[in-house]
Amino acid sequence: MQNKGLVRVFAIIFGLVCLYQLSFTYLTYTKEKEAEVFAINKYPETVENYSKLRETAQKEYLDSIGKDPIFANFSYNEAKTKELNKGLDLKGGINVILQISVRDILEGLANKSKNPAFIQALDATDETQKDSQNTYVDDFFTEFENIPDAQLASPDIFANKNLSDDITFDMSNDLVKPILRTKIDESVTSAFEVLRKRIDKFGVTQPNIQRLGESGRILVELPGAKDVDRVKKLLQSTAQLEFWDVENSQELGIFLGRMNDKLKKELEAKENKTTEKEEVVSEKVADTVKTDSTEVNIAQSDSTQTDADAEIEKLLADSEDSTDVEAQVNPINDLIGPPSVPGALVSVAVNDVKQFNSYLDRKDIRALLPQSLRFVKFAWSKQAKEEDRVDLYALKGNRDNTPELSGGVITDAAQTYDQLNNVVVTMQMDGKGAKKWAEMTGRASQTRGQIAIVLDDIVYSAPGVSKGAITGGRSEISGDFTVEEGQDLANVLRAGKLPASADIIQSEVIGPSLGQEAIDSGIMSFGIALVLILIWMIFYYGKAGAFADVALVVNILFIFGVLAGLKAVLTLPGIAGIVLTIGMSVDANVLIFERIKEELAKGKSQVDAIKDGFSNALSSILDANITTGLTGLILLFFGTGPIKGFATTLLIGILTSLFTAIFITRLFIDGYGRNGKELAFSTAATKNLFKNVNIDFLKKRKVAYIISGIIVVAGLVSLLTPGQGLDKGVDFVGGRTYTVRFAKDVVPTDVEKDLVAVFGSAQAKTLGAKNQLKITTKYKINESGEAVDSEISDLLFKSLKSHLPDNMSYEEFSNGDEDKQVGIMRSMKVGPTIADDIQQAAFVSVIGSLIVVFLYILFRFRRWQFSLGAVAAVFHDVLVVLGVFSLTWKFMPFNMEIDQAFIAAILTVIGYSLNDTVVVFDRIREYFAEHTTWPLNKNINGALNSTLSRTLNTSLTTLLVLIAIFIFAEPLRGFMFSLIIGVLVGTYSSLFIATPVMFDTVSKVGLKEKKKTEEES
Repeated sequence: MQNKGLVRVFAIIFGLVCLYQLSFTYLTYTKEKEAEVFAINKYPETVENYSKLRETAQKEYLDSIGKDPIFANFSYNEAKTKELNKGLDLKGGINVILQISVRDILEGLANKSKNPAFIQALDATDETQKDSQNTYVDDFFTEFENIPDAQLASPDIFANKNLSDDITFDMSNDLVKPILRTKIDESVTSAFEVLRKRIDKFGVTQPNIQRLGESGRILVELPGAKDVDRVKKLLQSTAQLEFWDVENSQELGIFLGRMNDKLKKELEAKENKTTEKEEVVSEKVADTVKTDSTEVNIAQSDSTQTDADAEIEKLLADSEDSTDVEAQVNPINDLIGPPSVPGALVSVAVNDVKQFNSYLDRKDIRALLPQSLRFVKFAWSKQAKEEDRVDLYALKGNRDNTPELSGGVITDAAQTYDQLNNVVVTMQMDGKGAKKWAEMTGRASQTRGQIAIVLDDIVYSAPGVSKGAITGGRSEISGDFTVEEGQDLANVLRAGKLPASADIIQSEVIGPSLGQEAIDSGIMSFGIALVLILIWMIFYYGKAGAFADVALVVNILFIFGVLAGLKAVLTLPGIAGIVLTIGMSVDANVLIFERIKEELAKGKSQVDAIKDGFSNALSSILDANITTGLTGLILLFFGTGPIKGFATTLLIGILTSLFTAIFITRLFIDGYGRNGKELAFSTAATKNLFKNVNIDFLKKRKVAYIISGIIVVAGLVSLLTPGQGLDKGVDFVGGRTYTVRFAKDVVPTDVEKDLVAVFGSAQAKTLGAKNQLKITTKYKINESGEAVDSEISDLLFKSLKSHLPDNMSYEEFSNGDEDKQVGIMRSMKVGPTIADDIQQAAFVSVIGSLIVVFLYILFRFRRWQFSLGAVAAVFHDVLVVLGVFSLTWKFMPFNMEIDQAFIAAILTVIGYSLNDTVVVFDRIREYFAEHTTWPLNKNINGALNSTLSRTLNTSLTTLLVLIAIFIFAEPLRGFMFSLIIGVLVGTYSSLFIATPVMFDTVSKVGLKEKKKTEEES
């Protein structure tokens, strides 16, 4: 090898750089351990609420030392920005994808237009989007143009005063479209910036926020975040701050009286109608029963009685009030109570708000309002802690239903305290806002009225003004806040309002204790896999194996160093990628050592054998790693979240393992043999293994075809059988899934019954230990928003309460603590729209990888028969893995759901199968060049026998790694099981599918002519 000195210098410098990058991770780890010990000593488990107190103490400790130098003038805060990032599945935290409502943006650009064509197109687009892969705006344009004579530049749609500088009424639809696209993109960018500002102030380290294409979606990752409800409120709050005059007219009381009278009469009329029908039915039943008759008549009377009972039940059902009034004497008066604060109209129990709103939304009820109050706007107060009632306010509205002053005038906001030491939020307005605020407060002072401060349609406070107009533009919001709530509210007000609603269409929440368990299992599997590989290499190759082991350890250092330097995120699938890379990276050294052994067997000197062995193995090594790398790139391009982490580590591992196998191992081998020392590339136990092997693989191909055909057909039948198929996870079908841990073992069927009683449909499966379940439901999956998420989480808690500790609260059940062992450990939500997108991306990634690999092999081997053989083997392997999953998922004792991680596994199987096949094909091509007079079948069988040692060796080492991960990393068992099946079937298919298919489709004469042409040129 030339330039050994340069390679040695580069390896040393690169190793030092990697150690430097990883040193920051070590520094932060030691300081965080110190903080943890400090917190544990300060708050032992005997202290009430010790977990949260420890968390606060740990944070305060790190804040106190954050700027102090800890090593070489680097502080903890500086080191924290340079450490190796851990993903949510290792650290715990929250990952969400937000969908910015493009409909809201379009409605805003159209100035809330009521144009029938515009509304029709929006409604049609909402339906189309459920199954569409297009962006919302693309589908909107399509639906709009389906409406005859509809014009985007209509004066009552987009050619309005707000867009007058950009759109005129004489513009065609094609001219308006790019303008709208630009405006929508600006709004999504604005939403992105608003969210970024909110997250920056939230207090988590290494947050990640990024736009996803042009779909209006924004990815937010908050490692270490634990308060789920707080995060969701922060992200989804539009921060629509408004100031309204409060209506105190006495006519509102008259209106409530009229409401009560109207609803009371409706109820009485329905009750009378039901009574009359019951009497008619009873008479019919009585007549039938009184009839003197035979047994037939008695049977008829029994039948009539049954029919009568059914009719009575139907009539009673029909008589139920459509608003669920339960036999109230006064439907309104029975619900309301006196207001808790001045200015409010009445108070209502929280549980009755939905029913009360159903009355207020009725047009015939609104018609009871006097003419002077026809535009009044009703709004509810913020619920006070430990209170089960909220107040109803009547706000002075107008024809456009817009406030006199909105939050756009706010320039600053801060959490502070009032004179009674209550948490409040103070706000500062700009000049325009200050002027309007002075007008409103001056008017309120004169009329002794109140001004309601409304945030996202909730009245936080409605203070009166007694000392004249308030000048200077300062105002204050009170509302029974905690310090965190006050800080969050000030944060969102400073950041500004979102230009459109933001709905969480996909979310994943992982508790920190589950993350720590993942780290422990990952380290365990990593360590065991590494030890197994190191021992095997020394057992099989002796001292040469020890040199390969050193190169392998250097490779691991390089992988982690590069990850830290690139600020990549290490995930549990990422650790699996590293461990798998370790297993596969051994393949390069195995290829080299086997070729060196072949050269030595030919009688060459050790120096020449080593030189030729490295040279001859290079082509196979490059081809095998390039094909695996191509699947990794496709995975990186189409994957999201943990799958990207897997692909990133796989690609980095391929590059570093190539360098260490080809150069680092060579340095050690050449250095050892420099003084004439003999280096054996085997041990006494392995010296004669696979020598003189002469298996006629091609002769057995028909038997292999039959066996494979039976397995594939059985799998396809299972896949296509209703009720069998695959166990699709929420990634592909949409829904919510929760990993819930209990204090004791539970029976899934018992828990499932309790869940079905609440949610209508739900599944509960054991996940790992018998005290842990994976719960899945599609309840309200088409609805979004923080309120819906909280409702479902609350219902889950209530349905599981009988299986949880008696003293467990909802907050303990739902939120994450460092040492949490009972409750929701992990949760995930995938909306139906994004589930459809994930399925599409999965299909494209698999098909795309096959096409890319087919073309690459065609390019390298110059014959389509090689490509056909490789792709046939890959199709075979994928179908076998899918078939095995379909046939076994119902009785396997671990989770076998088909999710995004499974797609990563399929692509890895494709890469591994191709890796094996390409090595075999390389040797076949080499045999064709060396033995031009041999028959085709002899060349192929000879090549297969010569690579058998390498094939089985690589497969065994990779399987050792995968089995170690399968045993010790419980969350990855389904993922690892698919890879284990893939490695077994991939090894088999390279010998008995890929090569035989190539043999059956290629022409012996054609190959010879091709070789002669190449030699002549």
